[in-house]
Amino acid sequence: MRPRALVLRAIGLGDMLAGVPALKALRRAVPEHELVLAAPGVLAPLVALVDAVDTHLPTAELAPVAWSGAPPEVAVDLHGNGPASRRLVEELAPARVVAFHGGPSRWDPEEQERDRWCRLVAEAFGVATDPDDVTIAVPRVAPAASGAVVVHAGAAYPSRRWPADRFAAVARALAGDGHDVVLTGTADEQPLAEEVRRRAGLPAGAVLAGRTDLAELAALVADARLVVSGDTGTAHLASAYRRPSVLLFGPTPPHRWGPPAGPHTVLWHGTGPGDPHGAELDPALAAIDVDEVVAACRARIGQAVRPG
Repeated sequence: MRPRALVLRAIGLGDMLAGVPALKALRRAVPEHELVLAAPGVLAPLVALVDAVDTHLPTAELAPVAWSGAPPEVAVDLHGNGPASRRLVEELAPARVVAFHGGPSRWDPEEQERDRWCRLVAEAFGVATDPDDVTIAVPRVAPAASGAVVVHAGAAYPSRRWPADRFAAVARALAGDGHDVVLTGTADEQPLAEEVRRRAGLPAGAVLAGRTDLAELAALVADARLVVSGDTGTAHLASAYRRPSVLLFGPTPPHRWGPPAGPHTVLWHGTGPGDPHGAELDPALAAIDVDEVVAACRARIGQAVRPG
């Protein structure tokens, strides 16, 4: 039986994708181990696209991990730097725990998210890492729209949600340029997508929010002409597939969560961090106007290379 290694990263879509470089480095560090990723069950379609991971163990955020069998030989806390997540991996009685809290590696709040977790793995295992290696496999499903401009207006918190009327103005301008514009989001974000569609004058079929699972969303983004999004998981998908994107940042500075080098334009007018969980639109995000987003989109489309 293969030895097993557990990785805890039971958080959202963007978080999981930002952890991909560290997962790939860990795969190189323990090639003989079965690599088990404890992550939310809803992420299963995307976890299956990360070739570094052998097994997905559905786990809710900061909930006990439903591990069975012998304890893992190594458990890596890629969740955070607090005692709560470290306790969850320690409860599995692994032979070795790799984590920030209480370990030799120190947490740097200003560090880029991908760099942070790669550094933890590198310091623990002495393995080379590449924080920009965010690529995942393309799902074997047909995209709902081929070569579309994907506009994702939603975000988990209002502080990260650019106004719907501005997204609509961008969508209207790009549709007027002759591009097929589609609107993505979760089922809960479908009313927002419908509002953007109505304001932009797009056809009813433009709304894909609530109509795609994560594999279908990934396929759509992998074949997109352009992705327009705030600081969301959809933005991280654009990075994973190196698709051109225009990303609107607000409370979280791009140097902490921005994309790796690639065909991505980041717009940010902040001077420091705000509240990413805030109930009001962040001033830095509010300062981004429609004209600069449209100009950035047109520039990116002009430079775009179709996916091969």
